[in-house]
Amino acid sequence: MGREIKFSLMYRDMWQSSGKYVPTVEQLKEVAPAIIDMGCFARVETNGGGFEQINLLFGENPNKAVREWTQPFNDAGIQTHMLERGLNGIRMSPVPADVRRLMFQVKKKQGTDIARSFDGLNDPRNLENSIKFAKEAGMVAQAALCLTVSPIHTVEYYTGLADTLIGMGADEICIKDMAGIGRPASIGKIIKKIKEKHPSVLIQYHGHAGPGFQMASILEAAYAGAEYIDVGMEPLSWGTGHADVLAVQAMLKDAGFDVPEINMKAYMKVRSLSQKYIDDFLGYYINPKNRLNNSLLIAPGLPGGMMGSLMSDLENNLSSLNKWKRKHGQPELTQDDLLIKLFDEVTYVWPKIGYPPLVTPFSQYVKNLALMNVVQLEKGKERWSMIADNIWDMILGKSGKLPGELAPEIVEMAKQQGREFYTGDPQALYPDQLEEFRAEMKKNNWDSGQDDEELFELAMHPEQYRAYKSGDAKRSFEADLASKKAEKEATETPSSTKKGTKAATTNGNGFQPRTLVINIDNEEYVVNISYPGNGDGNDATPTGQPSAIHNTAPSSSNGQLKAVVSPLEGKFFLTKDSSETAVKVGDTVQAGDIIGYIESMKTYNAVAAEESGKVTEICFANGDAVDEDDVLIKMA
Repeated sequence: MGREIKFSLMYRDMWQSSGKYVPTVEQLKEVAPAIIDMGCFARVETNGGGFEQINLLFGENPNKAVREWTQPFNDAGIQTHMLERGLNGIRMSPVPADVRRLMFQVKKKQGTDIARSFDGLNDPRNLENSIKFAKEAGMVAQAALCLTVSPIHTVEYYTGLADTLIGMGADEICIKDMAGIGRPASIGKIIKKIKEKHPSVLIQYHGHAGPGFQMASILEAAYAGAEYIDVGMEPLSWGTGHADVLAVQAMLKDAGFDVPEINMKAYMKVRSLSQKYIDDFLGYYINPKNRLNNSLLIAPGLPGGMMGSLMSDLENNLSSLNKWKRKHGQPELTQDDLLIKLFDEVTYVWPKIGYPPLVTPFSQYVKNLALMNVVQLEKGKERWSMIADNIWDMILGKSGKLPGELAPEIVEMAKQQGREFYTGDPQALYPDQLEEFRAEMKKNNWDSGQDDEELFELAMHPEQYRAYKSGDAKRSFEADLASKKAEKEATETPSSTKKGTKAATTNGNGFQPRTLVINIDNEEYVVNISYPGNGDGNDATPTGQPSAIHNTAPSSSNGQLKAVVSPLEGKFFLTKDSSETAVKVGDTVQAGDIIGYIESMKTYNAVAAEESGKVTEICFANGDAVDEDDVLIKMA
């Protein structure tokens, strides 16, 4: 019998690599016994990544979900693991050290055994606290090497990084091939060299199927000495997800490795339950194209874990861009047109901004930067004319040290805009905040929860937690799901009179349809409302409706337009954090002043006034969805 290889089921990542959401806690509790009965998993990924945030967006309590979902595996002796992002914890932006420390304490007490920690820049400074805090909490500290393919990301680069992380106290190493573009032979060499120097350190290989290398990579990882292999299973294997456990088990068994047998009756039970959850509601958030392998991903190197959000972002940007093209008499683009332009632009911008590994959040940053470049170029504007604040923080070193050098044009652009580069420890930029959040909980009479887990959620996801507590999150999710269901039903049964169709941008009479979801006796109805507009999408506000609904054509008493408009679609925020003071009616704004931010594609884009004036109206509430060219603020 050959060397033993164990499997870890990426049940959390399976869902988020395919779409936006994860199953509810009741669904997870239902499927857990069948996963255990399969008898082949030594580990299961249960939380971390976007799991906790997604539960808040549902309007559900993530702490209840983690505790009740991990418990069956704890009882069965199956290790559970989470994914965390080093300096960014389990969100997209940097986290104070005291909140990071509390995260590991909470997650261990909730039943999570292993903390898989990665830094999107492979900067070991950002992982030192993760390793330290995980071990303090009694967790296994598994440090991840984020694989990518570039002239500087060599075998020697990764083995040196592993040496550093093991020296910091990492118990295990994860080879995190998040985009599935790691070349099989190189993966084997990396693992073999780590094993030669650190034979007692366990290695777990994590990859994605999308580009087509994964089965070969798994085999090379096994031959080189990896003890654990991450796998998926139907109906969410392959595509942007992971290789199916059935194929991996058969391949490794044939290669002579000692692998566990699979209870096929239980496999089919898990498969059918997962499909039931897809049919219930999760399928509304899964793009069918994410179920396919695509070797076009090799060149841009974007990870499978973000492809669900990428396709959603692409649809939104395509709609906005084509609206602009129609208005200017230009031919429209297809989604494939935009996708290829995006991939080409990713390969162009990536070296110029220092080769950040394409993993969360930096894969999103590179993709967002490339996509905004494409949109601006399509409109005849300049490349680099819209760079979000989060992306600038990465470029300037506030998130860690970039692996490569910045292009001279990027450095010059930063200097012209008066931006300063930072070379210190990134954690020092984000002081402790836990006591501020504790005071907020006390002020609101909110219970800090068992083991301070509710305090942790507020501190980690402030805006989402507040929306969860107010009920806004649940209402928003239910309305969004009802809209998607109505759209599907209308497509399948266009003559239906109970539920309307999705509103078009404008109808033939120059009226602007709007969709309203209402609930009558527990039945949801979608009602289309039209009101006069000018027929080009820049509609006036309907009579009797608050001006915050939609404004794109303001005018002052002298007929002169004076306003700040949104440069892209997203959510409007007056401030990005508590250190800023929101602009208000009556304030005088100077040209160049920041008046707010558009949160789009998980980044914040500053919006500046192009001319001076006195604020007469703020047209949207904090957090409202806006379209490109919507008027955000009117000025006299």
